[in-house]
Amino acid sequence: MSVDVEVAGPAPADGGTPRGRGTWSLSWHGLRTVTVLELRQRVRSTRWKTALIVWFVVVGLITLLTTGAFQMLSGDTATTGGVSYGGTVYSIVVGFVLFLGLLVAPTLSSGAINGDRNAGTLATLQVTLLSPAEIVLGKLAAAWIAALAFLVASIPFLVWALLGGGVHWFALLTTVLMLALVLGVVCAIGLGFSALVSKTSGSAVLTYLTIGAITVALPILFGLLVPVTSTTEKVEVWDIEAGYDWEETTAPECEWQTHEMPVWHSERTWWLLAPNPFVVVADAQPLRGDVETLANEGNMLATLQYGVRYARTGNTGPQDWCSEFVYDENGRETRPDSPVEPVQVTDQLVWPWGLGFDLLLGAAGVLVAVNRLRIPTAELPQGTRVA
Repeated sequence: MSVDVEVAGPAPADGGTPRGRGTWSLSWHGLRTVTVLELRQRVRSTRWKTALIVWFVVVGLITLLTTGAFQMLSGDTATTGGVSYGGTVYSIVVGFVLFLGLLVAPTLSSGAINGDRNAGTLATLQVTLLSPAEIVLGKLAAAWIAALAFLVASIPFLVWALLGGGVHWFALLTTVLMLALVLGVVCAIGLGFSALVSKTSGSAVLTYLTIGAITVALPILFGLLVPVTSTTEKVEVWDIEAGYDWEETTAPECEWQTHEMPVWHSERTWWLLAPNPFVVVADAQPLRGDVETLANEGNMLATLQYGVRYARTGNTGPQDWCSEFVYDENGRETRPDSPVEPVQVTDQLVWPWGLGFDLLLGAAGVLVAVNRLRIPTAELPQGTRVA
């Protein structure tokens, strides 16, 4: 393997960076050199090719099994009980692709720097005219391109699920774009830990822990903060008449009452859900039809989008405790018109906030990696290989 690199001339007398090539100096030639070098190594790797084939087979199998299951339930039609299952299949496939992506992407970048340092090849790049920023961004570009290869392998199955109906065609574009950005963020986080930790296994674990924190830990924290964000307030409640005896045969009357009760202010902590990659992808979907209706039909992307926007809106207004308990003279449940207006869920987007936070994490990873590759290095951890 041969790659054209520019060899640095004599170092300046003060031991600093060669003239004109600062830490953040960037050039197309430098970026391309590092990216091509990394990609050639990946293409020649049997493990990467095997992983790509396994990815294609697994995603295809999940898509076919999901589609087949719903076709059996609906009798080979596009609907189940008059409800389209296309949105459900599409959301399952998208969720599964994102889940696998969060598992695969850290392995593509978490050993990019410390792996080369342990192999003694990183110093070869550092002594050239390549700047630390070019080395880091070139490695990031290569890892991201490798991750996008897995995403491209999933597109045929996303299109197949999209043909089931119930999903706007533009959703495919937003899905691929958001998945690509999330994978890029994960690669950047892994690259930062790769420069920070000497062991490749350690950087991989730290990357998984970070992804787990924004995917699992933050939603758990959102739930644990319910008692903290709940306050006792007086709430107007449309309730069953006071003193009603349930032994009576006549239906109860409904009346307005004032109750002192705990009220959960989810609008104060909704932002904890925003960085979640699944929330980012779901909230960016252009859904066909009313979001609440789609959620009731089993579209999990719509369910997630409706849920996080409902949390952002909050429900601190009057409550209806009566309409569901009114029966007619034959004992059948009736649903009279309720004077309580349903919660108008906000249409404000959540994904820009979540994606912005994730991009800041990725930018932090790049910043750490560039600073760790600055030369000359004043101090290295014990046992770190230089060349």
